[in-house]
Amino acid sequence: MLIEVSKKKGDFMKIHFIGIGGISMSALAKICLNKGHDVSGSDSNESYLIDNLKSQGANIFIGHKKENITDDIDMVVHTAAISEDNEELVCAKEKNKLIINRAAFLGHIMREYENSIAVAGTHGKTSTTSMLSTIFEFANLDPTILVGGNLSTIGGNIKIGNSKYFITEACEYVDSFLNFNPKISIVLNIEKDHLDYFSGIDEIKASFNKFGKLLPNDGYFIINGDDENTKDILHDIKASIIKYGTNKDNNAVISNIDFDDDGFGRFDITLDNNKLGRFELSVPGIHNIFNATAAIITAYVSGIELDMIKENIKKYTGVGRRFEVKGKYNNALVVDDYAHHPTELKATLSAAKRMKKSNLWCIFQPHTYTRTKSLLNEFSEAFYSADKVIITDIYAAREIDKNEVHSKDLVEKLYQNNVDVVYISSFDEIVDYLKENVKENDLVITAGAGPIYRVADELIK
Repeated sequence: MLIEVSKKKGDFMKIHFIGIGGISMSALAKICLNKGHDVSGSDSNESYLIDNLKSQGANIFIGHKKENITDDIDMVVHTAAISEDNEELVCAKEKNKLIINRAAFLGHIMREYENSIAVAGTHGKTSTTSMLSTIFEFANLDPTILVGGNLSTIGGNIKIGNSKYFITEACEYVDSFLNFNPKISIVLNIEKDHLDYFSGIDEIKASFNKFGKLLPNDGYFIINGDDENTKDILHDIKASIIKYGTNKDNNAVISNIDFDDDGFGRFDITLDNNKLGRFELSVPGIHNIFNATAAIITAYVSGIELDMIKENIKKYTGVGRRFEVKGKYNNALVVDDYAHHPTELKATLSAAKRMKKSNLWCIFQPHTYTRTKSLLNEFSEAFYSADKVIITDIYAAREIDKNEVHSKDLVEKLYQNNVDVVYISSFDEIVDYLKENVKENDLVITAGAGPIYRVADELIK
């Protein structure tokens, strides 16, 4: 059984997912289908993820309606984004269904695996999880993988393996990752984010410390030691702590960093004064060197041979919406990236600047009003590597517009910082503007967690 909550021993459960079209929820639904459970679900819109689930036998409804909660459903799984007044959630409570949130459900699944690896941090989770997955997959360890993007190595966002290894992202939003059961945990960085839930950086650090306390005595807590906030999360940890970074006081020290003409990193790692060797990447940017180091150390303590790690990390060429090359327009390279936090934008644009192009364009869609308002000053400092910037309207996601902040507020601050910036509301108008102004050998990056990728898709048509 998936979890021991069926009506009687031996039954397969009927499980309903509210918000089944999300990248994580769809992955959990696939795991349930693979285990023989009867799966249904609902979502607001059709998508390729939903089409894929339907092809595997899931019964999916478009739109959230109480009628979707039939009497034969045993369990209802929902995401943190589902509101308490959601029709289906209210109906499930009225019918006394077993209700569990997505993170707790994932935590139950993780208990089935002897070696679960959870990748946490404000930035870089999807890239690092994908790097790890590539190393383990090509090492023929047959892991089960849940990743927040489409990874070509596994043909999507999930791979169901038949081994003791489980690799997943671990998000701190609403303390979701505190439901997990990892053997190895990674913390890539800690910054102010999700301030619609956390009161500030101290509460965020406290949450990451609780995350570390979940680890067993024989586990590993692999931490970016160069990050100023990680030093405050290491107290009362039972597991072995491995800090990595460029500072010499880390356990794993990154040195001799350089980049090729594509901006792909090359670097050495020394762990506890033992040289692990030189590693080469096939993705750009200093941030990916740090991501890769976390993946490399995790693979190393998991028993994978160094030569295999070196070979496999170079096979990683990226994941969907993480510096994803979409194509070309007028001989200008068009790239899409999920960056939606100031630090992520800085890292993405800095990596792009290393590529020998003419003008670097950044088309940015802010994500949530809370993040835009609370980090407005940080966003105003994030675009200096770009030559041309276009800002479009804020993507609300789970929030309601209270008229407290607008994209024009960011445009005004960028203008004051002498950034070449324009505000354009419509995606169609952005595409027209780019068609008129993008020149040969330029680099165009669409950035944000919302549907801004549609601009890139339309431009390359």
